[in-house]
Amino acid sequence: MTSSAADQQNPAFIEVGRADAIRRIAVRAREGSLPGLFWLGGFKSDMRGTKALALDAWAAEHKRACIRFDYSGHGESGGDFVEGTIGRWLEESVAVFEQFCVGPQVVIGSSMGGWMALLLARELAKRPAPRAALKGLVLIAPAPDFTEELMWKGFSPEIRHQIETTGVWLRPSEYGDPYPITRNLIEEGRKHLLLGGTIEVGCPVHILQGAQDPDVPWKHACALAHRLPAEDVVLTMIQDGDHRLSRPQDIARILAAVAEMG
Repeated sequence: MTSSAADQQNPAFIEVGRADAIRRIAVRAREGSLPGLFWLGGFKSDMRGTKALALDAWAAEHKRACIRFDYSGHGESGGDFVEGTIGRWLEESVAVFEQFCVGPQVVIGSSMGGWMALLLARELAKRPAPRAALKGLVLIAPAPDFTEELMWKGFSPEIRHQIETTGVWLRPSEYGDPYPITRNLIEEGRKHLLLGGTIEVGCPVHILQGAQDPDVPWKHACALAHRLPAEDVVLTMIQDGDHRLSRPQDIARILAAVAEMG
């Protein structure tokens, strides 16, 4: 997909974090009507991926506001990936949402971004009269608790030992170079686990899941659906879909789910 003209422009940057751990976060904000769209990307993904650009192009066509950004250590943002944790990336997600979003928002979260979307909903519920509120969540192959359920519990004793003793293991990836899985990522992730109880988000949720997903098994999406309130939750199982869900027919389903949110 060709990048839109707006995507060719330099992103805005905001600073997030304490003085000893400030990260420069790259943000691309499209002005438009409400409800706005807020994109949360996946682990090792960025805001210029196929789905993110398709969402931005749809927003441009429909004159809708759309916010995309890169977590620290990803894409155009500063910081090192190896220092990333769920809590750190959540802090950045909340900061971008609060600084750039006003009014009702449809949050679209892909893979790790699905976990981030659920955590964002929980954080917003703690804030009195936020400037922006959730209109709905569209979760694409959502991976809540993945550091524990899909990584740590599936690692061999040898890999666990390496992480515990050296602090890092380089995980092979079919999407590119191996990437580091750190002890800090695993241990800090345990502070943000959601699947042990009911998850209240306060808005409709539409989950899209590929049945052929090797990274986030379809049973994981079902486990998440059971933790959400029964009303206003839709789970769409794409029988021949993989993890990325980036084919034209997958993009069409995602955009249809976004449009249904208002």
